[in-house]
Amino acid sequence: MLINFSNHPSEYWSKKQLEAAAIYGTINDISFPAVEPEAEENEISSLAEHYTKIICDVLSKVENSELSAVHIMGELSLCFSLVIRLQKLNIKCLCSTSKRIVSADNSNNKISQFSFQKFRFYEYHK
Repeated sequence: MLINFSNHPSEYWSKKQLEAAAIYGTINDISFPAVEPEAEENEISSLAEHYTKIICDVLSKVENSELSAVHIMGELSLCFSLVIRLQKLNIKCLCSTSKRIVSADNSNNKISQFSFQKFRFYEYHK
């Protein structure tokens, strides 16, 4: 199973991203919460603990959960806090990489598109 913990539901992923996720089996979307810019570190820690429990609960119901991973993309301090917690539990965490394609429309407004390239593991060095 791939848990998609982001603001980008897998139903909107490109064919390339869905194919890359297929090695994990099914995809379970968990929406990344809105994190207020004024949030203090203890609030981030509480959110990370809360979502660690949710993710662990989902994975506990999966056969061969050691083959599972969590795709984590969102507000950076929460991502960092959650990745550390999950890695301590030997849960694989990954992010998605993309190429940014920038163009302009007729009004000279900048338009950015993102083209998925691959998943990359968050790496932790002890």
